[in-house]
Amino acid sequence: MPDSHITGALDVRGAQVVAAVDFHETTVFRIDAPDAKHPEHITPEDPRGLAHNVFHHHGNPDGTYEADNDEYWRTIGHALAPASQILLLGNGNGKANASHHLVAWLEKHMSDVAAKLVADVRADLSALTDAQVLRKAQTYFGDAPARDHGDSRRGAP
Repeated sequence: MPDSHITGALDVRGAQVVAAVDFHETTVFRIDAPDAKHPEHITPEDPRGLAHNVFHHHGNPDGTYEADNDEYWRTIGHALAPASQILLLGNGNGKANASHHLVAWLEKHMSDVAAKLVADVRADLSALTDAQVLRKAQTYFGDAPARDHGDSRRGAP
């Protein structure tokens, strides 16, 4: 895929995954990974310098985003395709939410991958660390490790 960069070599075959989707980068984690140190990072190629300009310009009647990149969505779709279940996390609402763009693209072009989506959750991705993204997904799928604080907080009997 010439228009995008993929780092890491995360094997997501048959796994539950979470993808934190942004117009500038998508980070993919396996839910059952022992730690959050080796996620897959997918970034779009930006030869024309448009990715920094992800907003609606006056005079753009169709409301498309200049940084919208079919090759980027395709690369993400191919990276997520082997997974069994996919949780998406995205910023914002409506057209400002990259995960909404991905869902629409997948439904139109890769319906088999779209069928594996279990939810598209709004989150402040800029405020979350990789470990927090992974923990959110583990909590969503019911796989979060219990914490026993000894004072009847979560995990204590």
